[in-house]
Amino acid sequence: MVFNFQKEYDWIAVEIKVSTAFFINLVFDFMSPWIEAARPRTLPLALSCILMGCFLAASTGTFSWPVAVLSVLTTILLQVLSNFANDYGDAVNGKDTELRQGPIRAVHSGSISSGTMLKAIILFSALALISGISLLTIALKNAPVRAFLVFLGVGIACIAAAITYTAGKRPYGYVGLGDLSVLIFFGWVGVLGSSYLHTLVWNWDLLLPASSCGLFAVGVLNINNIRDIESDKATGKNSIPVRLGRDKAIIYHWAILITGMLCVLIYTVSHFSGYTSLIFLLSFPFFVKNGLAISSLTKASELDPYLKQMALSTLLFVILFGLGIVL
Repeated sequence: MVFNFQKEYDWIAVEIKVSTAFFINLVFDFMSPWIEAARPRTLPLALSCILMGCFLAASTGTFSWPVAVLSVLTTILLQVLSNFANDYGDAVNGKDTELRQGPIRAVHSGSISSGTMLKAIILFSALALISGISLLTIALKNAPVRAFLVFLGVGIACIAAAITYTAGKRPYGYVGLGDLSVLIFFGWVGVLGSSYLHTLVWNWDLLLPASSCGLFAVGVLNINNIRDIESDKATGKNSIPVRLGRDKAIIYHWAILITGMLCVLIYTVSHFSGYTSLIFLLSFPFFVKNGLAISSLTKASELDPYLKQMALSTLLFVILFGLGIVL
């Protein structure tokens, strides 16, 4: 009897392919709701303020790669933590109902249990804290001890803000304070803080570009709240659009966009270093397009893509601004 090695090899190869495909599908099925709950499309927005701080530091010749990498890692962990907590909080507080027309939420849909999501929130809180302490240890090794303690306090506040936006007994996101929180953490803290970690110099002039970053981030939240205005009103979630009404919320949106653009214009003119510093103006038409869309569209399905468009426009603005000040 002659043993057919080729036939045996082909059979083993088929078995390996089938097993590999099964394993990949199994992993994908497990990870899919977690990836959806992490909301990857929000990450460009979260990274914008860190990149802005990095570019501002680079323009002074004090950029540090280890600080930049750890800043990005910490920010990603905080953003995912915030998204998990938002998914969990809206579900357990009864804010996710059939009226809501945005993306499907993991806890509300049952793809992830509330208990499992709570464990993930605790895990990411710990990971963000570890990453943040590592960042401060490296960045502030030559700074006074009080600087480390201040930034540690700010980091803990970031974790607390991420969790209590919609979770806990009194979520501040349900009383219209989400916009202020986003301005503070995605603007002032993100830009001024990350810049200081590179330079060890506090520069209040950077408050203007930091405000631009923060305001554009507020714009993303405002689109989200305009999209969900009816479901939020029905469930007692008093976002600013719910308080103002749709028409005034659109005016508020234009005010956010225009103020954000004016802040960076004033900073650039007062620190003019050449015409290359004006290339960020190429991003402004995208903000105008966003404002026009929010003004004219009414359906949630039509508004939803402009959340991503606003986030990517903000990232483009930051990149162009950064290139303009370092070239």
